[in-house]
Amino acid sequence: MSSYESFASVYDMFMDNIPYREWCRYLIGLLQEYGVQDGLVLELGCGTGKATRLLSRAGYDMIGIDNSPDMLEIALEKEGKIKEDILYLLQDMRSFELYGTVRAVVSICDSMNYIIEPDDLLKVFQLVNNYLDPGGVFIFDMNTKYKYEEILGECTIAENRDTASFIWDNYYDCEEQINEYDLTLFIPEEEAGKNIYRKYEEIHYQRAYDIEEVKNLLAKAGMEFVAVYDALTHRPPRAVSERVYIIAREKGKRRKQEK
Repeated sequence: MSSYESFASVYDMFMDNIPYREWCRYLIGLLQEYGVQDGLVLELGCGTGKATRLLSRAGYDMIGIDNSPDMLEIALEKEGKIKEDILYLLQDMRSFELYGTVRAVVSICDSMNYIIEPDDLLKVFQLVNNYLDPGGVFIFDMNTKYKYEEILGECTIAENRDTASFIWDNYYDCEEQINEYDLTLFIPEEEAGKNIYRKYEEIHYQRAYDIEEVKNLLAKAGMEFVAVYDALTHRPPRAVSERVYIIAREKGKRRKQEK
């Protein structure tokens, strides 16, 4: 799992095409639909905190977890400017710890695809289940196999801006279901009174998961699978769906309460 070191400083700039507001309106709608109107919510893979802040403004008490100190530093800077009370924790989602339980856990922007080992994804699900209130809700998105095979795989994306530039090469291994992102960044810096561009390179990996595999892992973690939707809809996934949202519930504590 990459920690987004050099990319962190320009992440928000290059991600300005991501419709965070639309994604969060949809996410908030799902939370409310499944009974989470307010209360404590954890976001896994919060990055620079864009979605975390939007959820906070919607009335949720937010905790954000990410394993990149550089991304969290930016999140804290932005939170300081608007004075929102968000708790950010520098932790790996495969081994995160909280002081208590939360009403819901959310994760968007394909953070779960960065967990490339099924056993590690199971650990994440088990921790989520452990830290959810009885009957608490877990909502997360994932890039689909179709997206890696047909959209990203063997594709190069590049942007040349005045403030920075990047080249993003993708390589998808169909057998391993792993997509490798080779990211080259050119970021302006001032050195000895001269404006220069310094080159940085990062490699990221994401894994494509079949929905049935995710369902099985949720079941092993003791969670109840509730639904899977084509992104931003309430329709079932299609063969050409690029992103899906999966909803699960904590069930062990709830059953004990019912007894």
